[in-house]
Amino acid sequence: MMQTIIPWGDPKAQMKWGSQLAVDTNTAGYFTKKFEGKGDNNIIEQKTELEGDTGDRVSFDLSVQLRGKPTTGDDRVTGKEESLRFYTDQVIIDQTRKSVSAGGKMSRKRTVHDLRKVAKARLAEYWAKYMDELKFIYLSGMRGINEDFIEPEDWTGHAGNAIQPPDAQHVFYPGAVASKATLTAADTMNRDVIEVVSSESKMMRAQDPKTANMKPVTVEGEDHYVVVMSPFQERDMRTAVGATGWLEISKAAAGAEGRASKIFKGGLGMINNVILHCHESVVRARDYGAGSNVHAARALFLGRQAGVIAYGTSGGARFSWFEDKIDGDNEPIVIAGTIVGMKATVFNGKRFGTIAIDTAAKSARAA
Repeated sequence: MMQTIIPWGDPKAQMKWGSQLAVDTNTAGYFTKKFEGKGDNNIIEQKTELEGDTGDRVSFDLSVQLRGKPTTGDDRVTGKEESLRFYTDQVIIDQTRKSVSAGGKMSRKRTVHDLRKVAKARLAEYWAKYMDELKFIYLSGMRGINEDFIEPEDWTGHAGNAIQPPDAQHVFYPGAVASKATLTAADTMNRDVIEVVSSESKMMRAQDPKTANMKPVTVEGEDHYVVVMSPFQERDMRTAVGATGWLEISKAAAGAEGRASKIFKGGLGMINNVILHCHESVVRARDYGAGSNVHAARALFLGRQAGVIAYGTSGGARFSWFEDKIDGDNEPIVIAGTIVGMKATVFNGKRFGTIAIDTAAKSARAA
């Protein structure tokens, strides 16, 4: 049967392959599969206001709880109104693109269709990785030393959205460690620090009324937080709790309500309704400790609306696909990109849905 070949650069091909790239990128993305969605019951909330409208930024508010005393008896209430207060944050979007070349005529011996398939596969991998790194960096509040990240170590962010480090109330360390400078190589990930952060996250407002409590994600009527740690931190925790303790952690997740939910998929286990996950792109550093030489990793304790992401186009057309030929029509190229903005939520100078858990963590091969 004859196959219809759409010529290189045809607008119909660019629409079709751009849509397919969007699907493949979302399927491969770590956060999009597990933690991202529309509505506030997501760890990363998609803001859709700019998808069908003009503009390059969207603002969002946190309404502050009322705190004034009530008026009792026949005392006059007029003149005692408490003002509604809001804290505001915003995310800015901008275009980002990546181009690939199929090489000159003498170096390529594939059909137009094959070239598109290869380009789509590689670009989907690239964009899934890039978008995940974007989210890890913004949620962590630092770029770190991760050697395989696409952006360099001195990267300062995308679209004018500042990479904001978490405030002191939203950074925790194991045991009695009080700061980055006092962390030692022995202060590794353990069960206790997860328990401590879980309880502290629920008591933040009670101890400081100007700080908002972290809200959990609700799954089938149960409230859950999520921790994403590095493989080095996972290894240290496994060692700390032992085989029996790790089995209990694993069984807790397997028996939980909502275990079929996407936020449980691929999880390591659960501690006190905190679902544990592991990913190689958790941000790492090597400048902790008194001598600034302790290797560390920043695990992320995540609740509802820890971050927001906004796109400039709707889901079906989220990625553009442009085909062209350069060098006298000798070299086919594809330019694929998206319009996006990402940031961690920060209200009144404080993180809203993220706590950093900094522990010593390094490769077994590291000196």
